[in-house]
Amino acid sequence: MRKLLYLLILGGLMPNMNAQGLSDALRYSQESVYGTARFNAMSGAFGALGGDLSGVALNPAGSAIFLYNYASATGALIDRQNDILYSNTFNQSSDIDAAISQAGAVWVFGNSSDEADWGKFTLAVNYELQNNFDNEVVSVGTNNVGIDQFFLNQANGIPLELLQLQGSETIPELYRFLGETEGSAAQTAFLGFQSFIIDPTENVPGNTTYFSNTGQGSFNQEHFKVERGYQGKYTFNMATAYKDRLYLGVNLNAHAIDYRSSTFLFESNSNAGATIDQIGFEENLWVLGNGFSAQIGAIAKVGDILRVGVTYDTPTWLTLTEETTQSIETRRLLPDDSSIIEVVDPGIINFFADYRMRTPGQLKASAALLFGQAGLISFDYGYKDYSNIEFTTNEPFFNMQNALIANTFQASSSYRIGGEYRVNKWSFRGGYRFEESPFQDSNLMGDLTGYSVGLGYALDNVKIDLSYSTAQQERSEALYATGLTTPTNIDQQLDVYTLSLGFFF
Repeated sequence: MRKLLYLLILGGLMPNMNAQGLSDALRYSQESVYGTARFNAMSGAFGALGGDLSGVALNPAGSAIFLYNYASATGALIDRQNDILYSNTFNQSSDIDAAISQAGAVWVFGNSSDEADWGKFTLAVNYELQNNFDNEVVSVGTNNVGIDQFFLNQANGIPLELLQLQGSETIPELYRFLGETEGSAAQTAFLGFQSFIIDPTENVPGNTTYFSNTGQGSFNQEHFKVERGYQGKYTFNMATAYKDRLYLGVNLNAHAIDYRSSTFLFESNSNAGATIDQIGFEENLWVLGNGFSAQIGAIAKVGDILRVGVTYDTPTWLTLTEETTQSIETRRLLPDDSSIIEVVDPGIINFFADYRMRTPGQLKASAALLFGQAGLISFDYGYKDYSNIEFTTNEPFFNMQNALIANTFQASSSYRIGGEYRVNKWSFRGGYRFEESPFQDSNLMGDLTGYSVGLGYALDNVKIDLSYSTAQQERSEALYATGLTTPTNIDQQLDVYTLSLGFFF
């Protein structure tokens, strides 16, 4: 019996997992427009405006625009709808979730009308939802490539004796041993071998090649991917004003990530010669992370109606940890025309060593025209180079991923336009945003286009705001990283409804 190492499964697994790859790098480097209802109604075009706590999260100089202490909290209803095309079969899925998209307060010390040049100072704290990961994608279709190809690609090159139980060894013991010594490809190959999806071409020690027991032909497939979790930013802000003409600020940000995904593939076939005609394969991933970033920003009044702003966001330095589980169930056809269900569930949680990554920094420029109490028009431009994403854990696998990132992603520009029109205590708002694809190949992910509208009502010390925004983007993603790489084409629409309550104190 093999000697078992009762340790956590560490970095040796990483090269073969779907995690720690391009999808993860992009997932934590992008952010959606949530925040306050006013911010959301104007599509986030707030870089030169300030006077809003989500605007402060965008440009730290914005807190110095406030005249009085202010606090707000925002709830959001997030509706994600997917039109899915897989293997020439169309399907739809949707997910609705409620979340706190913003909560914070700002304290104003002094006043910009004081005789001193620097007569005003502000402090603010704020929570901002950057990403809501809740999503469901169901891919259904008939394919001429089966999941057996995934297991074959993982198994070829692995000696047969590593996949066979020795003596009184149990499935959990061998699964753990393979993770500790060989990596997750060997674990996945072990599942395929023990569930009879694959067999060795020669049943002798040292064999490293395998064949499939699912036969050749067509495969009916249903793939379910359910994602849950969030990415949030906690901001501590300081800002000041110079003669009510120039506003300067800095943000120190703490980031939190909680991401979970579960995938399940059910596949059936009636291929000639197949001894496995049904497969159910499940994988689960849980990612926890934290990080740090900073922002510096400025807003300047140019004349009576024009404001301009500029912000630099540093990269975000993240530390991430992951857990994974796998299990499989197959139906095996026997020579006497009966069948047997084979279940391989190691019941082992793979714990990964922490790894680190750096998301790209961003430069933003903005301008706004303010027409007194009548309203305003605002424009924001952002530039982010996604090819600068980098895994900073110094291991060969991560170095390989960094090379892929440099050759896959590109610099992306974003454009936001927002407007507000005021009538007495009512405010009517609208906005538009456009974000270029972060991929060099736009077939992998297209440009994002979004629109928004909103309404606000101001009492003496209380503000109530409502907004609706919608954004659409197409993308293509493979079910698995190898073997079964048939793309799923997804046209996603994200609708966000927000309600904010704010008050001066």
